[in-house]
Amino acid sequence: MLNGVDLIAAEDTRHSGKLLQHFGIRTPCQAYHEHNERQLCDSLVVRLQAGESIALISDAGTPLVSDPGYHLVQAARQAGLAVVPVPGACALIAALSVSGLPSDRFVFEDFLPAKAAARRQRLEALAADSRTLIFYESTHRIESSLADMAEVFGHARQAVIARELTKRFETVHGDRLAALLAWLKADEDQRKGEFVVLVRGAEKAASGEVGADVQRMLAILMTELPLKQAAALAAKISGVKKNILYRLALADQKS
Repeated sequence: MLNGVDLIAAEDTRHSGKLLQHFGIRTPCQAYHEHNERQLCDSLVVRLQAGESIALISDAGTPLVSDPGYHLVQAARQAGLAVVPVPGACALIAALSVSGLPSDRFVFEDFLPAKAAARRQRLEALAADSRTLIFYESTHRIESSLADMAEVFGHARQAVIARELTKRFETVHGDRLAALLAWLKADEDQRKGEFVVLVRGAEKAASGEVGADVQRMLAILMTELPLKQAAALAAKISGVKKNILYRLALADQKS
């Protein structure tokens, strides 16, 4: 297929060039990455409108999934051009398929913020989400991110680390967040590579019952907002009735 197009738009031509050379593919390549995609987008669409065909590839996995390509696909579709998907590897889906966590409802959150305060804020907003949570993480932040997840979601929340998927040192390991963090700290090799972290969603509270995750979120909101606003926002995020959370907040405030 790559032999049959007029141009290959590659995230890194040096990286992709090795693969193309291995298979004897001589199609011209154009570097197309996060730093130049907006500038090159219009010119590539013009070439497509002139009848040329362009293949978009990323260094690994599926383009647009935590990789460049969104602006080009959007512009091509707006111009009435056909965009044809080629199914291939996608780390988040591969990890979900072997995690043993619920796969009927999940949310992909990409990389968490690098700074601790922003990272915790993002995690706190997800604390009551009942869907399986999926994150990408780097070797430099995997330990601190996992520690924050344990603190915000609770040490007993089930999670899975999928590391170096489809590569030589592929590892898929699941446990409670606290135990998973201890396992990671005990083995330097397990802190290397590319990570997908999957976290089981919060348990839905029974009618009239408020789970520990929601109580924690409510307590955090109460430190920043008036009681009524904290209860209303917690209700909006968690789905628990506002009056139940208001009564709980009022009782906590009195105590």
